[in-house]
Formats: sequence, C-alpha cells, structure tokens
Amino acid sequence: MSALIIFGLLALLLITGMPISIALGMTVLIYLFALTKVPIEAVAMKLFTGIERFEIMAIPFFILAGTFLTHGGVARRMIRFANALVGHWHGGLGLAGVVACALFAAISGSSPATVVAIGAILLPAMTRAGFPKEFGVGAITTAGALGILVPPSIILVMYAVSTNTSIGALFMAGIVPGIVLAFLLGLVTWERARRFDYPRQPKASWRERRIALRESIWGVALIFVVMGGIYSGVFTPTEAAAMSAVYAFIVAVFVYRDLKWADIPKALLEAANMSAMLLYIITNAILFSFLLTYENIPQAMTAWMLEQGFGPVMFLLIVNLLLLLAGDFMEPSSIILIMAPLLFPVATKLGIHPVHFGIILTVNMEIGMVTPPVGLNLYIASGLTRMGLTEVTIAALPWMMAMLAFLVLVTYWPTLSLWLPGRLGML
Repeated sequence: MSALIIFGLLALLLITGMPISIALGMTVLIYLFALTKVPIEAVAMKLFTGIERFEIMAIPFFILAGTFLTHGGVARRMIRFANALVGHWHGGLGLAGVVACALFAAISGSSPATVVAIGAILLPAMTRAGFPKEFGVGAITTAGALGILVPPSIILVMYAVSTNTSIGALFMAGIVPGIVLAFLLGLVTWERARRFDYPRQPKASWRERRIALRESIWGVALIFVVMGGIYSGVFTPTEAAAMSAVYAFIVAVFVYRDLKWADIPKALLEAANMSAMLLYIITNAILFSFLLTYENIPQAMTAWMLEQGFGPVMFLLIVNLLLLLAGDFMEPSSIILIMAPLLFPVATKLGIHPVHFGIILTVNMEIGMVTPPVGLNLYIASGLTRMGLTEVTIAALPWMMAMLAFLVLVTYWPTLSLWLPGRLGML
C-alpha cells in the first residue's frame, strides 16, 4: 500500500509539469510529514550525508572536462582524423561521424555534448557533400548516445553511487560493449550508404592520416590518461576526473588555443549549471531512495518476485521493458537514481552481477536518449537541422533497431560486459 501511495504521489506531481528533481523531494516531504513520524532533523541529516560522498565529486569534474573540450576544438580535429580513416568507404562522412562520436564520447562522458560537438560540424558538411539530411541525422543522433556507455560515463558514476558498485570496474566493463555498439551503428551506416549509393570521400594518403592523428592526439590521449590512471592504480576514479579537467583545460587553452581566456568564464558557468542540475537531482533521488528503504519497498519487491518464481531471464526482460518505457518520459540520471536502488536488490538476489546489471541499465538509458517524446538527442538534432521531432525520430529508426538488438545481446550475454574487468582482476 505504501508503494502505491509513494509512486502515485510522484506520478501526480509529474503530471502537473513539476521538474523531476523537485517532484522527488516533494514526494518524500509530503509522505514523511503526512503519514509518518520521522523527525525533520532526520530528513535534513540524510539530505547532507547522502550527497557527502567522495565519488560524487567525479561528476562535476567530468562535466568540466567535457565543457573545455567541447569549446576547445577537439571535436573538429577528431572528425578530421575519423574521416581520414574511413571517409573513403560507403557513407564515409557518416562513418566518420560514428567514429568521431565514439572518440569524443570517451573523453566527454556526455551524450548531448557529443551530439552537439560532432553534429554541429559534421551535419552541415554531410549535406554539402550530397548526403540526405535524414541519413546524417540518424547516424549522429544515435552514435551520440555512446557518450552514456563509453567511459568515463556520468551515468555509470551515478549507478555506482546508487548501488555502491566499483566505478573503476564499471568503466572497464563499458569499453567492450561500447566498441561493439559503435561497430553495429557503423555497420548500419555503411549498409544503408552502400544500398542507396551515397557519396564516398577520396581516400586519404598515409601522410594525411598521420597529420590528422598528430593534430587530434592530444584529445585522444585523454582516454588513456583516465583509463590508464584508474587501471594502474595511480588515480581513483574521482582523482582521474579531476586530472581530466586539468588536462582538458591545458589542451584547450595552451595546446590547441581554441579556447580563449575571455571564453573561460562562459565555459565554467556552463559546467557549473550542468553540475548543479545533476547534483540537485542526485540529492532528491537519494532522499527518495531513503524513503523507499524506510518503507521496506525494495525488500518487499524482491520477496514478491521470488515468490512468483521469476528467474534471471524473466526478471531482466521485465527490467528492460520497464526502463524502455521510463526512457520515453524521463531523463537518464533520474531513471538511474530512482530505479537502481529499487531493482538492484532483486538483481543481486537472483545472482546477476552488479557490474553487468549496471551496463544493462546504461544501454537502456542510451536508447531512451533517442526515443520520443523526451529523448534529448532527438531535440538537439532537431535544433541543429531545423527538422521536426517526428522527422528526426523516423530518420533514426534503422539505427535504433540496431540498438535494441544490442540491448538483447548485452542483457543475455554477461561475458560481453564482464570479460575485460575480469581479465584485469577488478571483479
């Protein structure tokens, strides 16, 4: 009964148009003060102790690093490098976009930032080269979602904070699935370009490829700074996030010199706004998780599912359907912070590895970024191209089908996620 009241109250507040972060906090306060005798001091204490975690500091640092790189010309150089590698294949510029999105995702940790940085440059270039606008929009909109899965991923950090799972293990677990998904999206891009005979770029010489690599190497090196530092034990994930922000600042200001000193306050303000928004959501979601635990809802849900005889296969099917539905109406950070504490106890009771479960949830969030009516990548692509939301959605459908197939693969083949962190001794 308590679960129905809590989620009914949350749904009612969301229907009024209230932002998810405020709705979460209001649900907790109304329920606790109206139906329980929990003292207000306990709520205030939980509000501060819940956010007072070292791992959460990684979020603003990764956001700051992505902001510096977005303003610092890294995306343009990565597109040139990717085009030099694959531009001569069928749909070369589209393939270059997928490769560039994968590379930029690995240094920004943000899906919307990836779509903006790569799409703003590449989509007009594809139109000028003779590609249909729908082809470029479909490829970039979906490939931009790699920013959620490819480490360093802010969503993976949030999952780790919600479930006390190792951030380092989650980062390593996202590498192989990220590469496989990038390959599948590239395969769809190549196949459609071959079928419709879209333009191909002249093949770059090895000298041109070396020049493109040399120009982009400073940005690409950030991947090795973060992942190498975490794996070698030189940095904790939070320290790696701080190092990535310092490194990105040096590259953008002193190496590439595309980020001028006069633009730094604007970049800092942009990163601060994004960080504040996410941290506010996290704070209220932690309160919501506290309420669920106080009412023993996760434990009751676990017991009910076990009584129904649900095994791992059926449970994961239900989880995927639930998260895909939630992704149509909520943004990823909110879904993770609400659903992870609720579903995690059931998953562990059924023997599903916490790291594998985190990757499953993250892939669902990727798909949510490209599904209407709340898919943020769709809105960004629509704004970049002046296409309607329905047009962008239809254009992205072939790539979305590949993402759904990948979701089935990553759900029921745990080795795809667990092989690399297992080999590195992180599980």
